[in-house]
Amino acid sequence: MDQYLSGKRPSFSNKRKKINFTLVLILSGMIIAGLWFANEVYKPDGKFEPLFLATPTATRIANSYLQEAQAYFDAGKIYDPNDRDAIDAYRDALEQNPKDAETRAELARILTYSSSLLSTHEERVARLSDARQEIAQAVEDAPDSSNVQAIRALVLDWSATSVATSQEERQDWLAEAEQAATLAINLDPNNGLALAFYAEVLLDQNQLGQAREHAQLAVEQASELMDTHRVYGTVMETYGEYRFAIEEYKKAAAITPNLTFLYIRIGVVYRALKVYEKALEYFDMAVTINQTNGVQDPLPYIAIAKTYVRDGEFFVAALNAEKAVEFDPYNANTYGQLGDIYVRSRNYEGAVPVLKCAVEGCTAAENEVGGVAVEGLDLINVEVAYYYARYGSVLAALSRPGQNYCPHALEILGRLEDVYGEDPTLMSIVAENEAICSLLIESNPNP
Repeated sequence: MDQYLSGKRPSFSNKRKKINFTLVLILSGMIIAGLWFANEVYKPDGKFEPLFLATPTATRIANSYLQEAQAYFDAGKIYDPNDRDAIDAYRDALEQNPKDAETRAELARILTYSSSLLSTHEERVARLSDARQEIAQAVEDAPDSSNVQAIRALVLDWSATSVATSQEERQDWLAEAEQAATLAINLDPNNGLALAFYAEVLLDQNQLGQAREHAQLAVEQASELMDTHRVYGTVMETYGEYRFAIEEYKKAAAITPNLTFLYIRIGVVYRALKVYEKALEYFDMAVTINQTNGVQDPLPYIAIAKTYVRDGEFFVAALNAEKAVEFDPYNANTYGQLGDIYVRSRNYEGAVPVLKCAVEGCTAAENEVGGVAVEGLDLINVEVAYYYARYGSVLAALSRPGQNYCPHALEILGRLEDVYGEDPTLMSIVAENEAICSLLIESNPNP
């Protein structure tokens, strides 16, 4: 029998034991120490780490980078030299999945379009070279992809028309672009992107009828794509059907409402129609988008400046060109644009130093507008050739018996003649200024 149930007064309660306060204190201390240890291990910056913890690695997946790239593209932030943009996000996605040919092709497409946002020839050459490298890798990884071949056609076509160094290179790139577009259509006859880029190649090969036919078919097949409307607009602009072209560009802008190059293109067509108010409106839209994205792009300001020049508003034109210089003070091409505006407004004295920066380069002390040293432009395209012609003309026009700039003017014009001696318009400018300097020498044979 249980001893607690025996005796006169059996007890039905448990025996009460004495509390061991020493044990309680020990257990409490162990609990507190355990909580502290767990807290230190849990915190990323704690003193202790759990055993066998793996080396930390990035957990972000490629798809999230693609979503980020699309968001940047939709926002119009294709390229931003000072901040993260769509190009950066596509590159990060490819680091996660380097064999993703479709993503690499999309990067090549974005690189190609972003070349239109660059204001110097050298930058465009580098950007399109990058695009060609990316699309070549994409083709190697997925040669039977219709989209990859279509985008290859785009890259090669823009390279041919923008940065080809010779007529032979231009024709070679156009031929390769045509082959890529044809293959893309054979792989998928209903690929609107392939049809559009094929139309663009045909346009640059002066096959206008076929270009128009394929551009229209591309829009019918894929009216939801910005690219199809952009190409159709380009074709119709070439035909001189400016109103139709504007409508197609507007449709493209409605699909991707923040791409500044579309608004600049619309503005340029309105300017060709001499509808200057509408042209300025669309250029201003491009400026607003850039401001929203924090992008300091000089191109819309140059477009605005050229529009004001056409309208005879030279002072406002100069202000906008100077704003472009402020955004990109090392860009010699922008100084050439500003110098051209000064010449048109008959500000010849002001034109000399900025044209010097464009043609010969200038030191920071000589640069009255930008305040930085600028490297002059080589005679690599017709646009630069006209800067040389302007500079030589202004020097000749300002020459006087007591201040004769003609020797320098003739030197500049001689360099122009060496490279563009077959261009009748440029050579007429050279001849005119040679005549001016000859008269000055005849009137003052012993300066």
